[in-house]
Amino acid sequence: MKIMITQPKLEQTIRQLENELHNNSVDVVIFPEGYLNENVEEACRLAKRYNTVLIGGHRRMNDRPKDRAIIIDRSGTVILDRIKYSPTSFVEVEGLTIGHILCDELIVQGIKYESEIDIDLVVHPIGVGMFSEEQFQEWIDEARKIAIAYNTMIIGTSHADGSYRDTGVSIPIAYCFDINGEEIFISKNDVRSRILDLQSKTIYIS
Repeated sequence: MKIMITQPKLEQTIRQLENELHNNSVDVVIFPEGYLNENVEEACRLAKRYNTVLIGGHRRMNDRPKDRAIIIDRSGTVILDRIKYSPTSFVEVEGLTIGHILCDELIVQGIKYESEIDIDLVVHPIGVGMFSEEQFQEWIDEARKIAIAYNTMIIGTSHADGSYRDTGVSIPIAYCFDINGEEIFISKNDVRSRILDLQSKTIYIS
C-alpha cells in the first residue's frame, strides 16, 4: 500500500488535492484538518475517479466545533464523519484498522476509546503549523508515545501555511512513527508531499 502525506495550503477549492491525485498513483492520501472546507461532495467524486482513499478533515461552518474527521473510500463513500473532541473512531480501510484523531486532540484527549482494539494506523490531520519549537517537540513526543502505547503506526500532517490564532508563527509539521515509536520521517518547514510505501517503510518525495 502506498500512502501520500500532503501539506497543501489552505484554499477555498481542493485544487491541490486534485493535482496530487492526477500526478500520483497511490492508495491513500492524507491531508490536514479542515482542508476540504465544505467541498466534501467534490472530494467524494475525486476519490471515486482516482480510486483512492482520502483521509483528513473538513468543516461544517454551522457546527461547534466546526472541524470534523473524515474518511472517504475508493468508491467515493464517506465511511467516517466524526465531530472533533468526540470519542475516537476506528474504521476498517483496505484491511487496516485505522484510528483518526484531529489536531489538538493529540494533546487534549489522545486516543479516547473505552474498549480495547488492535490499531494498525492512527492518522492525525493537523490544522495550522506549530507556533513554537517547543510545541513542535511536544507534539512529536506525544505522537511517539501513542505509537508505542498502542503498538501502532501514526502519521500526522499540517497545512503548509497559517498560524495559530494569528500568532504570526507557523512551523509546518508532518511525521510518521512505526509501531515501536521509531521515526520513519519528521518534517519541519518542508512542505513537500511524501509517499510512504507501507510494506517497505520507504519514503519518496513527490
